[in-house]
Amino acid sequence: MKIQKISYCPECHSTEAVPYKKYDTVHNGPRYLHKCVECNAIFSETIGTPMEHLKSPISKVASALRIRSEGMGLRATGRVLNMHKNTVSTWEQLFADQKETLMLYSFCHNFVSLVFEGDELYTIVNKRSEPSSSKGWTAVIMERSSRFIVEQQCGNKDANLFESVMLTVCEYIAQTDDLSFLSDGERRYGNTLFSLCAEALRNDKPGRPPVVLPPGVKVRVKNKGDQKHKRGPKRPKYQAPVKEHPETKQDLSESDIHANHVEANNAAMRRRNSAYRRRTNTYAKSTSGLQRTLDVHLLIHNFVRKHWTTGEVPAVAMGVLRAPLGLEDILKMQQYS
Repeated sequence: MKIQKISYCPECHSTEAVPYKKYDTVHNGPRYLHKCVECNAIFSETIGTPMEHLKSPISKVASALRIRSEGMGLRATGRVLNMHKNTVSTWEQLFADQKETLMLYSFCHNFVSLVFEGDELYTIVNKRSEPSSSKGWTAVIMERSSRFIVEQQCGNKDANLFESVMLTVCEYIAQTDDLSFLSDGERRYGNTLFSLCAEALRNDKPGRPPVVLPPGVKVRVKNKGDQKHKRGPKRPKYQAPVKEHPETKQDLSESDIHANHVEANNAAMRRRNSAYRRRTNTYAKSTSGLQRTLDVHLLIHNFVRKHWTTGEVPAVAMGVLRAPLGLEDILKMQQYS
């Protein structure tokens, strides 16, 4: 799938527009005004993009995002570029708002087989507290072969956090013939997925029909911890925490049940995101600011930066895009409406 730059009319949302007038900008060169064929509305080519109403050079905005994506803090980036930190955070938010538009391309693609890994990482938000009550938990879902980050959300480690990320997994179930979800020890991934998309199995037998996962969907958990010194029955090392459809192929080997790739991504996150590695009392000021940095990291990781292991941009390796995008391309892209 190739992304084409199209100017949508802000009034009638038509794509039928023709160039109307050319004008020059101070920092970004010549631009065009477009005229809608349907309603005759006149609008700029930057309408609906992150660069709308911004007079700053697009190269400077891209530089700020690139510096931030390499692990430099918000204030440090402002000092390097000689601007206020709030300006940098505003640019980040405008860039992060492109997440829904770009992730829509993966939802529209059909896949034969996908293997997802789920894991969590933790940071401090606002003030130090007990890890169980902290809002700095981040749930990450990654596709194994392409290293494509499907979703990452931050918040309290509760049912709402797991439901928010597993809702995205449900979107891929409808587009995939064979989907596997693997987790290191956290059973709530499978339980939440089961509660969201389980279906009744009609087998023409008396009694209530059993509830199982959709056909082709597998969930496996690698049980962690020392089982030798615990009383009672021992849990198996590898387990399916929820009931699966009897027609689902059981072709997962025990060596494949792990979350090593997403754990490696978590280690990279602590290098590239200052909110996860600063040695201060406060790593992140708020959950909204932390989520903003997560969305920026997701877009750059999936659509811009080549993964050092696969040598490809994850969106290209997954088959969602034909070619990687640049930061400037995303900044010029109109948001989905």
